[in-house]
Amino acid sequence: MALAKVMGIETEYGISSSDRHADPVVTSTLLVNAYAQALEHHIAWDFEDESPHRDARGVMRSSSRAPMVERHLANTVLTNGARFYVDHAHPEYSSPECRSPLEAVLYDVAGELIVRDAMEKAQSLYPDAPEIVVYKNNSDAKGQSYGCHENYLLDRSIPFDAVANAVIPHFVTRQIYCGAGKVGQELIDAISLDRYQISQRAEFFEAVIGLETTIKRPIVNTRDEPHADSSRFRRLHVIIGDANCSHVATFLKLSTTALILAMLEDRALPESIGQPLDPVHAVHVISQDPSLHATIATDQGDMTALEIQYQYLEAAEHYLEGADPSFLGGQNQATMALCRWREALEGLEADPESMATTIDWIAKRRLLRGFAERHHLAPTNPKLQVIDLQYHDLRPERSLALRAGLEQLIDPVAAAIATTQPPEETRAWFRGTALSRFPESVVTANWDSVVFDVGEDPLRRVPMMDPLRGGKAATEDIFAKASSAKHLIALLAQEKG
Repeated sequence: MALAKVMGIETEYGISSSDRHADPVVTSTLLVNAYAQALEHHIAWDFEDESPHRDARGVMRSSSRAPMVERHLANTVLTNGARFYVDHAHPEYSSPECRSPLEAVLYDVAGELIVRDAMEKAQSLYPDAPEIVVYKNNSDAKGQSYGCHENYLLDRSIPFDAVANAVIPHFVTRQIYCGAGKVGQELIDAISLDRYQISQRAEFFEAVIGLETTIKRPIVNTRDEPHADSSRFRRLHVIIGDANCSHVATFLKLSTTALILAMLEDRALPESIGQPLDPVHAVHVISQDPSLHATIATDQGDMTALEIQYQYLEAAEHYLEGADPSFLGGQNQATMALCRWREALEGLEADPESMATTIDWIAKRRLLRGFAERHHLAPTNPKLQVIDLQYHDLRPERSLALRAGLEQLIDPVAAAIATTQPPEETRAWFRGTALSRFPESVVTANWDSVVFDVGEDPLRRVPMMDPLRGGKAATEDIFAKASSAKHLIALLAQEKG
């Protein structure tokens, strides 16, 4: 039976300053620190178990370069179980572990609120400093891309080659409903504005499989860092995908991928899914064809992205006729996933414009066309790049995404609550509640442990090696009884014993 698809999103935000000479690392640090200083206690990240050099293929290739872990930059853990920090030159929000796609969308939206609040706090804390503006996008239009990564819990017994074969056709083609859209192309030797692309990230991918995340970007990332019991679990770290403003697009991105991984674990994924013969070329071709008519060479002949996605959808519909949908959070989520998936494919097939309220690249293109027509602009006019960027602006008064008529799946009140309250069915509940209840006693935290200072040596590390243990049902009573962090540790030991 498929494992529960615990999942989450890591979003690197674009950042700019009204001072064009400002250092982006310094600017990002000001932003994160402004938010952290407003917290009752600033809980640092624990780097003890960081191991980005581990390769799922067994041995890191000599040509590979593992991502660098920067321990000296601003970094804080939040009471909702998330991490907010500076990753290289970008502020990054990593959501807590979520039990279902819709919950993951909720905490992704909560991340937007947190970053927006950080902008306001930075302006208040540093009134004489240049204004900091943050964008939920993936490209600076000058040849640099930054990521929106997804993570999924996966059974360790599934060979990594099987995982890669299962997801490559999906990652190549899913951009047709979860691409964020982009004016122009930015390959270093060919920056131009002469085309509109479906995806912001697609053209930056150069390899099929690999360990890197910032150079030679692969369609399938091999980082083997489960942040859990490595004898039982994998974490599929997905780096190919855009940051979405559309709630529906984010839901589709998560739910379809989770379904495919569950089918793989249950040996229910058919071998007949069309495998691209040149996946990197296929990613580029599909992104550069908003008509959706382009075909790519597969082991089944030439196919469109829609045709490959229909193969996955029909397999998922058949699978869920008999499978227990608890891996996706229950029947309602599974039904919603299939309905939204079919609705997206049929809408794109019949009339892509009909999906302008749910798919980012279509919503953005509609805004661009309207602006160009009103102002009689040629498709290559640089003003259209400004509109493109403004779509992703997190300032409510400037964001065009908020004015695009996108369907909202998440209630604003629920999103606001999720900025401080953790998910209830994963270990994020224990992490977040520990920070809320005993902030003065939490020394550091990371995904799979929390370290406490109980007033006597040594420090106490509470391991959380199963993402599904440590939820509200299992620990709420223990927290209610605990009068201190020391008492909490004693109660946990008693429970374990």
